[in-house]
Amino acid sequence: MSILSCVEICAGAGGQALGLEKAGFEPKALVEIEKPCRDTLINNRPHWNVIEGEQCDVKQFDGTPYKGIDLLAGGVPCPPFSKAGKQLGEGDERDLFPEALRLIDECRPRAVMLENVRGFLDAVFEDYRCNLKRQLEKMGYITDWRLLNASDFGVSQLRPRVVIVAIRENLSEHFSWAKSHAYNPPTVGELLYDQMASRGWKGAKRWMKQADDIAPTIVGGSKKHGGPDLGPTRAKRAWATLSVDGMGIANEPPERDFVGMPRLTVKMVAKIQGFPDDWHFSGKKTPAYRQVGNAFPSPVAHAVAAKIRKCLAHKTIFSIAG
Repeated sequence: MSILSCVEICAGAGGQALGLEKAGFEPKALVEIEKPCRDTLINNRPHWNVIEGEQCDVKQFDGTPYKGIDLLAGGVPCPPFSKAGKQLGEGDERDLFPEALRLIDECRPRAVMLENVRGFLDAVFEDYRCNLKRQLEKMGYITDWRLLNASDFGVSQLRPRVVIVAIRENLSEHFSWAKSHAYNPPTVGELLYDQMASRGWKGAKRWMKQADDIAPTIVGGSKKHGGPDLGPTRAKRAWATLSVDGMGIANEPPERDFVGMPRLTVKMVAKIQGFPDDWHFSGKKTPAYRQVGNAFPSPVAHAVAAKIRKCLAHKTIFSIAG
């Protein structure tokens, strides 16, 4: 499989990057302003070009050296569109869609893939979406978006996310959206049993049977939280139905004689988010959990990126045949 090139902005701890890697995209640059995230990327993939210095800020990053790349991807900040916030959209200083448009203009990639929260599709942002589509059309792209649930792609969590794909006009007819899997993902109990039982907890098998559904959406990645937990009251109640204590994050799995509802570790939450077991997060528990909580599940990124790759490859085959 030939390797295609990509630039990723707001790369976080690598959820999307791992999906792109599996789909056959090699990052020529990963842009991420948070140092713990950059450390995670560097420690896990030393050969990746993780941008340091002032250009680690998307607003300072120059896309012109990457002109002609195959894909520009990113998970632009969600607070401007999140129902948990004020939904200020373009009035929110954290809105980085204008910077994404600038970089698309500078890089002129063959395809674009951006991820955001489902609030992006709310009626209040209709004008915003239309303007985004119009700006991309002026640059020669055909744009579409879908609300995808992570659980449809093998992730043991609902996690609805909007994925925006823009393809160069001469390639767009060959793009199609990834279809959901024909089977259900593992339950939380099935997914995490080995970790829960790793220190000999006698109640692990009973817990596995009680945690008999997929997880609610992982939240709690905001800096506004005083410490890591599994989200607001409603989310904690949902976790309790799976026999999980959502009031905090544990340092280790339960001990042999533990009694009660266990808490998840960062590693467990990362597994629910679709990270591989050997992916290590830099920093102490709170910054590590924030990295996990804000991630885009790599199986979803892989599913969409694989379709983009197929679309781009079609043009190559067509050109050779012609």
